[in-house]
Amino acid sequence: MLRQISLGTLGLTVGGILTLVGFIAYAANNATLNLVGFFYGFPLLLGGLALKANELKPIPFSQVTTPSVLSLRQQQATVTQNKIRKDITRYCYGQDAHLDAALSYLGLSPSDEERPTVTGLREEETNGAYTLILEFDSPDIPVHAWQEKQEKMTSYFGPGVVIKITQPDADKIELALVTSQ
Repeated sequence: MLRQISLGTLGLTVGGILTLVGFIAYAANNATLNLVGFFYGFPLLLGGLALKANELKPIPFSQVTTPSVLSLRQQQATVTQNKIRKDITRYCYGQDAHLDAALSYLGLSPSDEERPTVTGLREEETNGAYTLILEFDSPDIPVHAWQEKQEKMTSYFGPGVVIKITQPDADKIELALVTSQ
């Protein structure tokens, strides 16, 4: 639940309210509330602004995960699959894009402008195995460049997963992390 709350928005809201209370208390000549508003509200407001400027929004699921796949996730999902799913479905701060370090390591991010971006994810069952599918918008990196990195991806995201790369549409790539049984 906390993963879905924007700390930037929270800081802006609480800081804004406390700062406003401080200004009202100043006008009403209430020294205690005035100090609370200025000493706590204003720094919270500035912190909220800083976080909001550096915020990376969560990636949404492109389709609802069925109960059978949820039970399969609990039984078979690897640590890496769970970490990726949790990391990209929460607010992040201080990153350029979701999975930017992984894409750079794999050689799929020559520059910030050419970096593929995660646009969605979904969970499915593939021949009885739990599968996490990452959906990328990749206009500058063709599917054959992704396929050349498949072995490196398997060792990077492994152990316990098999990588499958597909291109459902032009400029779209789907990276499936299938639990190996």
